[in-house]
Order: sequence, then C-alpha cells, then structure tokens
Amino acid sequence: MTVRILAASAVMVLANLSAYAQQPAPSRLDEIIKRGTLRVGMTGDYKPFTYLDKTTQQFSGFDVDMAEALGKALGVKVEYVATAWPKLMKDFEADQFDIAMGGVSVTLDRQRKGFFSMPIMREGKTPIARCADVGKYQSIADIDKKGTRIIVNPGGTNERFARANIKEADITVFPDNTEIFHEIAKGNADLMMTDASETRYQQKQNSGVLCAVHPDKPFDFSEKAYWLQRDMALKAFVDQWLHISMEDGSYKRIYAAWFD
Repeated sequence: MTVRILAASAVMVLANLSAYAQQPAPSRLDEIIKRGTLRVGMTGDYKPFTYLDKTTQQFSGFDVDMAEALGKALGVKVEYVATAWPKLMKDFEADQFDIAMGGVSVTLDRQRKGFFSMPIMREGKTPIARCADVGKYQSIADIDKKGTRIIVNPGGTNERFARANIKEADITVFPDNTEIFHEIAKGNADLMMTDASETRYQQKQNSGVLCAVHPDKPFDFSEKAYWLQRDMALKAFVDQWLHISMEDGSYKRIYAAWFD
C-alpha cells in the first residue's frame, strides 16, 4: 500500500513539474506592461531623431514622437534614459533600457547583443559640406586627399566609416554632435560624412550654407531600426506596431513633421 502511495505521489510530482516546465517564463514585454514604463535609451544629440534640451531636460525629435506612440500602443509611460554613442553598447549590455531609439543604425556588433526591429529607414553615409564645395567631394577618392579636413562625432558609425575609408585626409573628432555642423559652416572643417537623412535635415536647417552631397546615392548601405533587448515577445510587438503604423499613415505623419 505504501509503495502504491509513493508511486502515485511520484507521478503527481512529475506531472506538476512537467506542467510547470511547460509554462513560458515571463517575457520582457510582460515585465514592461507590469512595470508600467518603457525605458528608452537616447543620446539626445542627433537631430532630427533625438535632441535633449539641457535647460529643460526634455527630449524631442522624430524618434521621441515614435517612442511616445509605442508607449501608447503598449499602454505604458515612456521613461527616457540618457546615453551617448561611445557608451551606448555598454549601457545596453548593462540593461539600462529596454530599447534604444534615436537614429540607431543596424550593425552586426549590435545584433550580437540584442534584436533589431524591422527597419524604419534605408540610407547610407554621404558628405555634407559648404554649398560652394559640393563639387569637390563627390567620391571617397575626392575626399581622401591631404589637406581635406573631415570632422566626425565620437564613438558611432560615422567615426567608424571615416576611419575605415580615409587614409590621407585629416580626421578631427568633435565631441558635441549638436554643434558639429557649425564647425563646417564656420570653415573650421571641410565636411562630415554621416547618414543621408541627417545631411538632408542639416541642409534644410542651414539653407544656402551647407549642402548634402548626393544623398540619394550614398557611399554605402545601411538601415535604421530600433535596438531591443533580446526578447522575442517584445520584438514581435514592436514589429507589428511598426507594420500597422506604416500602413495606417501614422508613421508618415510623424516622418513628415520632421523630415519634409
């Protein structure tokens, strides 16, 4: 009798363990909804994607509007976490935020650490220079000459691209990405190679002074997306939200407000 009871108990324990094992572990998506906040990492120095007003400590930009729309879709508040390009990877690995937004380019280094959403933009690196000098900088060969002064912001894909492709021209690292284009306008640098979307925006902001160089034909291929902590449920939600946004016109409305 005792043997039968023990055997039956063992079967029940195994059944309970099996049922427990089959229950999915809580996802980050579940955690975000339970927490009531989505933590968004942003550098705040990459107009028009993200800009941090140091006086008010308020973020604004295309990806700020997108983040707010994502938070609304999730039914949670958005908590912005300030980061910087040189330490973006370190902060991501330290789980300082659930998602990085603000003009983040897709790279394989970043892909190894997390997931990317579906792409939100396709572009590549292209120069921006004083309008009178556009004809001088049509190709990498035109640019990579002794005496050419290239300026880059530190720690991101712009610096990486410049160092990979420039061997003869001078490269200067300028720490403030919000002021870097003024250096070109003032004649302290000749050009910057950055994402085509940024060159278009800065051309608009500095009309007649700075001009984007063939932004429709960039030097390379890249995409922008949202960089997510490794959670399939969260990625599936963000991808579905982006898909719906692009189909119902809400993405286009936000895009037009910042880029058109």
